[in-house]
Amino acid sequence: MDTIASLFSFITWPVSWVIVQFHTVYGAIFGPDTGWAWGLSIVSLVILIRICLIPLFVKQIKATRGMQTLQPEMKKIQERYKNDKQRQSEEMMKLYKETGTNPLSSCLPILAQSPFFFALYHVLNGIASGDTIGAVNQDLLESAQKAHIFGAPLASKFFSSESDVAALSASLTDVRVVTAIMIVLMSASQFFTQRQLMTKNVDTTVKTPFMQQQKMLMYVFPVMFAVFGVNFPVGVLVYWLTTNVWTMGQQMYVIRNNPTPGSKAQAAYLERLHKSATEHGKIRGRGQKAIVKAIVAKGRDRNEAERKFINGLNKAGMAAQTDGNVVKSDTAVAAQSADGSTVTPAGQPKRQQPKRQSKSQRQAKPAGEADSKTSLTKSDEPQDAKPADKQDAKQQAKPAAGAKKPAQKSGGGGRSKAQSGQRKGPQRPKSPSKK
Repeated sequence: MDTIASLFSFITWPVSWVIVQFHTVYGAIFGPDTGWAWGLSIVSLVILIRICLIPLFVKQIKATRGMQTLQPEMKKIQERYKNDKQRQSEEMMKLYKETGTNPLSSCLPILAQSPFFFALYHVLNGIASGDTIGAVNQDLLESAQKAHIFGAPLASKFFSSESDVAALSASLTDVRVVTAIMIVLMSASQFFTQRQLMTKNVDTTVKTPFMQQQKMLMYVFPVMFAVFGVNFPVGVLVYWLTTNVWTMGQQMYVIRNNPTPGSKAQAAYLERLHKSATEHGKIRGRGQKAIVKAIVAKGRDRNEAERKFINGLNKAGMAAQTDGNVVKSDTAVAAQSADGSTVTPAGQPKRQQPKRQSKSQRQAKPAGEADSKTSLTKSDEPQDAKPADKQDAKQQAKPAAGAKKPAQKSGGGGRSKAQSGQRKGPQRPKSPSKK
């Protein structure tokens, strides 16, 4: 570890200078030789570094989601060229280039933190050995050696010898208890950070090898921190515990406000967004508008949670626009009234279609009802006709008084009216007569 730390000695002076400046501020409040002054200086160094790394963290999120999206295509390439590793690598690089995805972007925050981490380790190791490094002069060195965090010196380790711990005015039991608690908290925070990423912010509709890798890292990283943590000084444990807590909080914020499409976190986020939109009648915030805009642009490619969100807005009489806003809509889905009838958005009952009768119901009508008019159409007679003209028309319609009625045929059975359901006139015999 000392050899690796010496490789980053070029950044040791800036890191030590930042710690000294923070120590000057906190020393005036808590005292220069206290563990609070030196411990808070290390915590402030972590916060400053992580704030500077926020752009890289955003790139990491985009790269991780891009890799999740490309997993099905990558799997197809691996199956197609499983016997040709060179062609497989070429197709992979071509896919990365076409989509603008960089696999190394997901490791950028960790790689960027490494120099600061090893530089801090180099400074604290120098404090333990009594060497002045960077901006830490002899007075600051003696002050740092006197500083204890819950009874453990900043430069002590879990496996430090009893004589080394006694030289720093501390007991070996206190050092091991404090370092063990910090190692457990450091591993637990790393496990919880990876677990919430796997359980809440992963697209459950796509099963890829990338998910299996993330699940494996969820158990590997805490074990690695526990193994290497016993060789870290207390100050480095403070640094790493602080950065893990920062990562956990930062990831919780991202999962809550910008979840991965298709994940459980997105379904919960869209439920909150739907509730807020229906209560206030609009989408508030630039980030919320960007998410709604992306959902509208997907069209038919929306997942189940996104379709439920759009349908919920329509039922509430609202519609999502292409710019991410939500407006009142008159063409929303019809709601159901209390009596079960369909009601249009204007509030008027929808016209009901008459029920169609069966043939047996039509034939079962009384004979007198068959002669009644069923048509609702008006007469073709002009309404402005004179009474005299109407009387002439009635007289022309009556048959002459001396006219005889046509004779009935003998084959009709003497019936003048056809029975219900039969044709008028003579009926055809059921079977032909044989001569």
